Amino acid sequence: MTITQLTYPHQEPELTGEDTRLRNWARNSRLGLPGSVVAPATEAELCDFLYTSDGRVRMIGSRMSPGRMIEVADGAGTLLDLSRLSGLISSTDDTATFGGSTSLAEVYAFLTARGQMLDASPGVIAEQTLAGALSTGTHGQGLQQSSIAGAALAIRMVLADGTVAEFDHDHPDFPAVQLGLGSLGVITAVTLRARESMIYTCVKKAVDAGTLETDLETWNRENILVKAWWFPQENQVQVWTANEASDDEVSRYRAGGSQLVEYATTDTSMNSTVESTLQHLRDDSKGVADNGKSLRTVSRFRDFTDVTGDIYQVFCKGIATPQINVEIGIPLAQAGAVIRKIKDWHAETRPRMHYPVILRCTGASEGWLSPSNGQDTCYFGFVVYYAADGSLSEEGNSFLRAVERALAEEGGRPHWGKYFDESLYDWPALYPQWEAFRQVREALDPEHRFANAFTVALLD
Repeated sequence: MTITQLTYPHQEPELTGEDTRLRNWARNSRLGLPGSVVAPATEAELCDFLYTSDGRVRMIGSRMSPGRMIEVADGAGTLLDLSRLSGLISSTDDTATFGGSTSLAEVYAFLTARGQMLDASPGVIAEQTLAGALSTGTHGQGLQQSSIAGAALAIRMVLADGTVAEFDHDHPDFPAVQLGLGSLGVITAVTLRARESMIYTCVKKAVDAGTLETDLETWNRENILVKAWWFPQENQVQVWTANEASDDEVSRYRAGGSQLVEYATTDTSMNSTVESTLQHLRDDSKGVADNGKSLRTVSRFRDFTDVTGDIYQVFCKGIATPQINVEIGIPLAQAGAVIRKIKDWHAETRPRMHYPVILRCTGASEGWLSPSNGQDTCYFGFVVYYAADGSLSEEGNSFLRAVERALAEEGGRPHWGKYFDESLYDWPALYPQWEAFRQVREALDPEHRFANAFTVALLD
């Protein structure tokens, strides 16, 4: 694998009294100038602001994306804080409409209280906003579903001129609006399809990675929900397979107040593997960063046990801590070849890894710019954590650059809300509807008010 010269940003220290909205969540990018944040209280105020103002505008959401995604152009322009445009707007027996800035945690809590779930499996971090999740392609795991945007029935946006547009699932532009990169308009409401909640029993196993090339697809074809973490240096995989719980398991779950059931049998077979990874992380961290959260994300793989719970209790368990996270979607049919390529490269280079390779597969998405558009997809995720001083190890940098180039060479499509080197990708070749998306953008935002340097480089 040839290594590119991309350098990931270092983390800046936290400043007393600063407006945290002016930096992204990881504190590695400045989003705009002091005084550039506007926070409308209502959709009407937002419409009036866009109608009576000019200049570039970007939405900051939960600020979890890389800065280039949400910063305003050249530091000049307006950052929209839409946090007050959140919460439940309306609901029916099988739908719920939320403000675009509602956190996924609030969406999931409302549905859970009604005994319901989305058609889409959750990602691990629920602090992000609903609009941000749609706009960047947030996804979970399982071939019977795709990204969270796949659960959207209708999306309401305020356009650059202050007018309001509604897009339902039958609208010809809906596949563009489902994942718009924040470049089409301001999402103020999303109607989601809900269904009766299923209770899952998730079986966790430690397996040898020798046949991972074929095992991965088999696991995903034979189970409803699957997530795997691959530790190449130890040739081990921890795999979670979740299926509908038995009547007895559901009864036990209900008897416990519908709290996650953790079974008594504990598997310690990966403890030495986890300790090896933790040692790499400690060596590179130069002290404990973010109150040790990064260490906890790895130590959770020790002493694991099967569980029974709803989809959010089982899978939405992430520990949010600043990191550099690269995730590339590969057609599922090619995933085995990519695993073999990574194995060969790892055997040659033996990189120091802070976290296992995350393997999540989804079904095809209708969204034109979704990495899983039109095909079953395996997402390969790679994480390097910040050191206590905000730096990144050069070995970690090199590791991420090398694996991304390898996956890009295999036709990979990067997750929009994470880090990637855009020079590696031929976007029109990767996305058959790329030009159609650009045409929708020209129609909805002809003056490109929602553009910044990043989206201009992509779309212009």
